[in-house]
Amino acid sequence: MLPKIDVPTYELELPLSKKKIKYRPFLVKEQKNLLMAMESEEADTIHHTIKDILSNCTLTENIDFDKLPIIDVEYLFINLRAKSVGEIVDSRYRCNNEVEGKDCGNIMETKVNLLNVKPTTSDVNPEIQISDKLTIKMKYPEFGVVKDSLKMDNINDVTFNMIAQSIEYIYDGEQFYYAHEAQPGELLEFVEGMNQSQFMMVENFLNNLPQMRETIKLKCSKCGFDHTIEVEGLENFFG
Repeated sequence: MLPKIDVPTYELELPLSKKKIKYRPFLVKEQKNLLMAMESEEADTIHHTIKDILSNCTLTENIDFDKLPIIDVEYLFINLRAKSVGEIVDSRYRCNNEVEGKDCGNIMETKVNLLNVKPTTSDVNPEIQISDKLTIKMKYPEFGVVKDSLKMDNINDVTFNMIAQSIEYIYDGEQFYYAHEAQPGELLEFVEGMNQSQFMMVENFLNNLPQMRETIKLKCSKCGFDHTIEVEGLENFFG
């Protein structure tokens, strides 16, 4: 019988839910699946693969990744990737500074330390008063909601579904109406019944959510232009 390979374990605290997660690095076969998913550039395939890898590598029991805020899942996955493949990612960016009427076009190379990537903060109040009587309490979109919403073809359907599924409760001044007690379709119908001003207030909450982001400063070696690049989105942290 061949000897078993010792696998290290790590622990971290998720930034939003504050859950403590114990995990192991992903294996070569899991790395292969991740690369194939990234190459497909299909959001549904990428999200499905991420969930599978997290489920395999998480040693803490009873973690429902679909119910975790999307930022918690991204934070865990970036740290998992850092411990599995390496903390430093080689990245390349094209200089789009205009020189004598043309883009410079120089390829700039840099390195990103994944362990330096942290979620941004948001000062948007999750309690939104949309009328004299109605107040909505929003919650951070869950991984499962984002995954299901991105399957929709129409961008408006994606936004409406994300908002409806991110409502925690509605308060009319006398009674709380909790989202988990609502009948299927009721929350979406409620959102579709808003006027434009009310809809913009809740949409603003989604537009100002925390994000996994890293700011990179680069000087082009060809034209000398100083770039400030905001890197966000899981696929952009993997080189």
